Amino acid sequence: MLKTLKQIASIGIVTEPAPPADESLRVRDALQEQIRSVLGRALCIRHVDAGSCNGCELEIHALNNPVYNLEGLGIRFVASPRHADMLLVTGPVSRHMVVALRRAYDATPEPKLVVALGDCGCTGGIFGESYASCGRVANVIPVDVAIPGCPPSPTRILQGILAALHTSRASAAGASETLDSPARRA
Repeated sequence: MLKTLKQIASIGIVTEPAPPADESLRVRDALQEQIRSVLGRALCIRHVDAGSCNGCELEIHALNNPVYNLEGLGIRFVASPRHADMLLVTGPVSRHMVVALRRAYDATPEPKLVVALGDCGCTGGIFGESYASCGRVANVIPVDVAIPGCPPSPTRILQGILAALHTSRASAAGASETLDSPARRA
């Protein structure tokens, strides 16, 4: 034991240098500032799974871990669309989810934002339109922002939420801006 302590004392403390600043931190700061300026409070999101494979849900759950810390950014998920500012819809809309998705959309108070998440929500993905699927979310309800990816990373999801807030702010000001993200109004 004494030999080990002597070795520790002779070597000293060895650590790695601090990592460089992460680009996602800038996205987080911009998102928090945007939420506070647009809403003045927390952004409440209602997630609707319209028939996905749960890949996008895993990335959404990753947003709640300590790395991304959505609660600290002023974003929280709610259980009712009546309390939501934004609907986050994943998956191609299966035929049996059409009525439920429309009810959730109608129950969300104005001004409401809709974000289609993942390739399936944006385009219908590999499922497309068939006897069992209506395809993309925009075929059923109006979509403000589409976030492609199979599944999109948590950072891309945060960027999409920021784009949706930017769209909301521009429409509230009466300006018509074109965003780099694929935004559609159906």
